[in-house]
Amino acid sequence: MDREDWGNFAVSGWLGRSVTFLPEVDSTNLRLAELAARGALEGTALIADCQTRGRGRLGRIWQSPPGRNLYVSFLLRPDLPPERAPQITLVAGVAVAELLSRYCPRVTTLKWPNDVLIGGRKVCGILTEMRTRGGRVDSIVVGIGVNLNMEKGEFHEDFRETSTSLREETGRSVDRKTFARSLLANLEAWCDRYRTEGFPPVRERWLSLSRIVGKTISTGHGEETVRGRVLDMDASGALVFENEGGRVHTLHAGEITLEDY
Repeated sequence: MDREDWGNFAVSGWLGRSVTFLPEVDSTNLRLAELAARGALEGTALIADCQTRGRGRLGRIWQSPPGRNLYVSFLLRPDLPPERAPQITLVAGVAVAELLSRYCPRVTTLKWPNDVLIGGRKVCGILTEMRTRGGRVDSIVVGIGVNLNMEKGEFHEDFRETSTSLREETGRSVDRKTFARSLLANLEAWCDRYRTEGFPPVRERWLSLSRIVGKTISTGHGEETVRGRVLDMDASGALVFENEGGRVHTLHAGEITLEDY
């Protein structure tokens, strides 16, 4: 898609009330965090054609070539205590997974806490970063990278076999502008629902999309790896699993590996 096509990009709701398209940026999250610190309104969004320092969780690099995918960050200012902020990642995951499932007939699932998969391969990553003030959340920047039109050979060899794109899964190109508009609308709908109904409907939808209950996972615990079967997601958004010895663990943060997708 030509960069000029984004010149009149607009949405009707509050999420995306101000959208800036950048031909190139180091990181949409970094730039939006700066705008947030200067008082940007909730719903402000940045979309980039490419990122030179695209980031994932734990300092990982998010491959962000031009003309291929969607790289978007949006700003929230929810009235939340900081300990509930991780729920926003799960809200965003539900919105993304729902939209991707409309495009792709293959199974779209969620991997706790921030990945969306198609057929067990990563198609989207979510990076949520928070700023607090006076013991409450001041701002949350949510960055979403969705692989739309990359071909397998364009992925870095380190994750070529574990990543995918909508084009790879469907054989069709995706109009990035149309996808972005639909994504912002679905994100707004789920943010509104979270604001009015709280976390329970998000949790229910996340679990139905993830299909993770009963699956075997492993996760790092200090210098050891703990393996177990997923039992549930609790009311806070933490993952509950039972290890091989029968002990129940509650995972509030960290990385998991799905061992029997």
